[in-house]
Amino acid sequence: MADQTPLQIPDAIDATLAPSKALVPKTPLIMRFGKWVQPRVNRLISRSSRVPDIPVYPHGAFAWTRLLEENWEVIRAEAAAALQDLEEVPPLATISPDHRRIAPAGRWRSYFLVGYRYRDEQNCRACPRTTQLLSRVPGLNSAFFSVLVPGTRIPQHTGVSKAFLTCHLGIQVPRESHKCRMRVVDQWLEWEEGRCLVFDDVYNHEVENDSDETRIVLLVQFKRPVGPVGWVVGSLFLEGVRRSRFVQDARAGVQRWRDRKTDQASPT
Repeated sequence: MADQTPLQIPDAIDATLAPSKALVPKTPLIMRFGKWVQPRVNRLISRSSRVPDIPVYPHGAFAWTRLLEENWEVIRAEAAAALQDLEEVPPLATISPDHRRIAPAGRWRSYFLVGYRYRDEQNCRACPRTTQLLSRVPGLNSAFFSVLVPGTRIPQHTGVSKAFLTCHLGIQVPRESHKCRMRVVDQWLEWEEGRCLVFDDVYNHEVENDSDETRIVLLVQFKRPVGPVGWVVGSLFLEGVRRSRFVQDARAGVQRWRDRKTDQASPT
């Protein structure tokens, strides 16, 4: 049985900036076209879906989630090592300008293993068993440890595409779980350690951690099971997103964060 001592993660850090649309760079024409076509693509994918188009899925609806649940303590051990110094883990608002409208500065941090099929080789090497388990997730799009420190609130928002669904594996959940929860449409959900929660993030949702403990989940985005039309349309749309500024800025942001940390650590 793994050590159940809560991960020792500092409360954080750089919390002076509130989420704001004003912090998001001006959207280029190609991304504005993407936003126009997005709901039309989502309707086609929804009609082609081989699973119900619902906000939250019953536990066990996707067989592969059992693999993560059976190995959650191994994943938790790797998360504990990777996240032992939270200052080394970039805030999402820092690396991804497009998340600044919803991400409280310094309080929502993301340790990426895979992002839109781009592997972070350094982080994958640090979490080899987790990476191996993720390779068995059908249609894996992204995977990262999502960290919310105490007092964090992520306002209501919607995701990018119905081409994928989102799974949260509870890694560390505050003891007062009713103070740390997520709303999807009209349903409030609480995480459980070692248990997967699957939902469609295109539905309106928000997150709050009003407890005095840090919440950590392994967030996994995977392709929705669809028919031929949904597969073609969804794949083309996701490939466009993968190549877009939205994703490329985040990749560059991770590298800038690492470069800055390396410079700070270098002797003068």
